[in-house]
Amino acid sequence: MTTLPDLDYVYKQQSQQNQELNLSADDYSLLTDLYQLTMAACYTGEGIEQRRASFELSVRRLPEGFGYLIAMGLTQALEYLAKIRFSSAQIAALQATGIFAHAGDRFWSLLAEGKFTGDVWAVPEGTAVFANQPLLRVEAPLWQAQLVETYLLNTINYQTLIATKAARLRDIAGESATLLEFGTRRAFSPQGSLWAARAALAGGLDSTSNVLAALQLGQQPSGTMAHALVMALSAIEGTEEQAFSAFHRYFPGAPLLIDTYDTIAAAGRLAEKVNSGEMQLTGVRLDSGDLVTLSKQVRSLLPGVPIFASGDLDEWEIARLKAAGAEIDGYGLGTRLVTGSPVNGVYKLVDIDGIPVMKQSSGKVTYPGRKQIFRSYTGGKVKADRLGLLGESSQEEEPLLQLVVQEGQRVQPLESLATIRQRTAVSVASLPQQTRLLDHPVAVEVEISEALRVLTEETKKRTAEALSTQR
Repeated sequence: MTTLPDLDYVYKQQSQQNQELNLSADDYSLLTDLYQLTMAACYTGEGIEQRRASFELSVRRLPEGFGYLIAMGLTQALEYLAKIRFSSAQIAALQATGIFAHAGDRFWSLLAEGKFTGDVWAVPEGTAVFANQPLLRVEAPLWQAQLVETYLLNTINYQTLIATKAARLRDIAGESATLLEFGTRRAFSPQGSLWAARAALAGGLDSTSNVLAALQLGQQPSGTMAHALVMALSAIEGTEEQAFSAFHRYFPGAPLLIDTYDTIAAAGRLAEKVNSGEMQLTGVRLDSGDLVTLSKQVRSLLPGVPIFASGDLDEWEIARLKAAGAEIDGYGLGTRLVTGSPVNGVYKLVDIDGIPVMKQSSGKVTYPGRKQIFRSYTGGKVKADRLGLLGESSQEEEPLLQLVVQEGQRVQPLESLATIRQRTAVSVASLPQQTRLLDHPVAVEVEISEALRVLTEETKKRTAEALSTQR
């Protein structure tokens, strides 16, 4: 394993440290694992860096309790591929580490002149997928296809997780419920919070509190208030009622957070203002306590006012609240939406220079060759998926992987968030009910085509013969 040299990192001598660790498109080339670069250097040294390679990104197994995944993150993946470049300063920084002392001049020329020139096949964002199915395939010169692994896994794994959770939340809450993404403060990073907001909206949520994400996506940010405002204005101006009135003077359309002190007492005072025509109330939010009991009591006092709930909610808690008859019209989703069981996507070589290859490690076996997913339906519901080879003919099935980039250029237009959100809804609705269950879901059966089965056996045999020759 290559390690950093024991020195006061030479990069510091070339430029002042960026302790903020901010990310821009100019940094894409270095946002990778070291071994992607060392492998690229090795490929170049061996003269095989331009050999055509195909890597597929898939998930070996679904997260526990999930019957499906919603593919997401392709938009950011393609933006990355279009913009990745190595500047002279970045190349100098790599050289200064000393790690690449034995790399030839050709490697540095490759980085200086290189850009992504390959093809990309992918399932459209918002499509339901299952284990061992390629969400994306990169076909490019070996060094390029290898180098982009880290970033592609990062964006697709995380956004797929968030979009799947959002789709499940929408499925359980129902179309009439308002679902708000509140997860920025709990997301794994500022960059992650933007991706989480996007994936949540594409997965079925109505809006996000993340102002930057909303404005960049052409959406309207949503939110209410925090307990701090109620406490601050109550302390200074005298009462909780005055705090509500003050906030409504500036934001008359915003819901009010009413559980800072006594939820029912606050609802009662607001009811007097609403009934007298003094206030038009668009909603109240409950963030703690027994949400079932409180929501029923608040509904009796404010019968025409939407009630929102928040506070570490997820799809299981929403299902419980609904089953218990809670009077809740919308939910704010945060911590449990933007965190949770990871999607462990992997990116594996399946073909090199026309030679099918496969990984045969115990528990990590992959299928060889460039593949396609063929989906069949019955009565509008997904019947089965067939994992086959790219060249196989479709048997009245829908091929899911589409060519989205050819020779480094996009061949399909950028899709709107609304289009992806609609595809997510249609895709989830097409799944069998047993696949959509929260408890003990049953994933759609994925069949292996006869051609892929034969290729797998041939590849295993060829590999075994090559290994025996080495002995």
